[in-house]
Amino acid sequence: MPIKPILYELDYFPDAVSVYESVRNEPYSSFLDSGTDAGKLGRFSFIGFDPFMVVESRGEDIKVLTQDGTEVLRGNPFVFLKSLLSHYKTEPLGGDIPFMSGCIGYFSYDLRYFIEELPSVSGDDICTPDMLLSFYDIVVIFDNLLEKVYISSSGLPYLDEAKNKNRAEKRLEFAKKRISREGFAGAEQGFSVSDSDITSNFTKEDYERAIKTAKKYIREGDIYQVNLSQRLSCGFDGDAFELYKTLRRINPAPFAAYLNFEDFRIISASPERFIKINGRHIETRPIKGTRPRGINEAEDARLRQELIASEKDRAEHLMIVDLERNDMGRVCKYGSVMPEEFIIPETYSTVHHLVSTVIGSLKEDVDVVDCLCNCFPGGSITGAPKIRAMEIIEEIEPVKRGIYTGSIGYIDMNGNADLSVVIRTIVVKDGTAYF
Repeated sequence: MPIKPILYELDYFPDAVSVYESVRNEPYSSFLDSGTDAGKLGRFSFIGFDPFMVVESRGEDIKVLTQDGTEVLRGNPFVFLKSLLSHYKTEPLGGDIPFMSGCIGYFSYDLRYFIEELPSVSGDDICTPDMLLSFYDIVVIFDNLLEKVYISSSGLPYLDEAKNKNRAEKRLEFAKKRISREGFAGAEQGFSVSDSDITSNFTKEDYERAIKTAKKYIREGDIYQVNLSQRLSCGFDGDAFELYKTLRRINPAPFAAYLNFEDFRIISASPERFIKINGRHIETRPIKGTRPRGINEAEDARLRQELIASEKDRAEHLMIVDLERNDMGRVCKYGSVMPEEFIIPETYSTVHHLVSTVIGSLKEDVDVVDCLCNCFPGGSITGAPKIRAMEIIEEIEPVKRGIYTGSIGYIDMNGNADLSVVIRTIVVKDGTAYF
């Protein structure tokens, strides 16, 4: 029987960044930060801390951390996640709040090996987990549109009614004290980066050779497009959350995130939604086509119009919309997949983008893990056709992408989810920033 979370509304509207300051140093604390567009994409932000369970996978090795200790298993991480989500169920309370109890974390690009038969030849030099999910029974919820803040407490992992109710009430009181007004202040520690010593995982010659190889595959008809990436890195010292706040000021994003793990941090300012599931409704929001902002209004308007009129950018965007429609067609009812918005311009602090929204109605026997297995990774960061593009990426790029171009977000215990595409993201680990 699904358990019913407690929902408590604060009588004031604190700043989400300030609230996260009070828990940011706790291992496995998470901040899903909608830093812009409260009226549409950025209505809700979420903070999770003190998880009752953490699930981490590397290949087929799955590690489960709870208060009772650590359990190590072997298997497909998607199959394990599906089983876990079916075990813990919460009852929807109604209303607009989409996430009250569940997991926050990431799925790395390299989980694609569990979805398709793909080669694996590139090295993994950062060595972060393939999947890392923190399961929270208490979540702080910010409704940025209505300027309301809630704390939810589900009482998980207890499923017994009496034990669950007792834990939910105690944990709610714990959370209220933990994020009290007095807990917001924190001394800024600052950070420094060795930007004069930025290095790439390609030499210039190797990168140019990679581009020529990709063009050769296109000319030969193997693919229509492939999205190649190079990884840059530099020395980093100091407070990673201060770096996040700096990025947030420069480039606020609707799918921004800061994830604090034991030995690394993720700092993301993604503007792109991978998939959102609300009930039986699913949507994806691919971005393809970009121009910089202009130095004045006239130039800004010219660049925006140039993007809208670009035959190349529109053709590239259409390819990805078709790819996403095909992926969603595997999990959606026949005839329900369609573009809700098609090739519309959106303006952010530093760029103009072309964006589409593709929606569908899920089949009755499909859940969020089925959607991941059929749609992951997002086609906007692979190319088309997707499988051949991923084979070429593995051939050409010298190291594994890891978290980059994977997905960050939440999965609720009643089946809702909102996951980004991991772009414009920094991983800080062992004194190095990778981006």
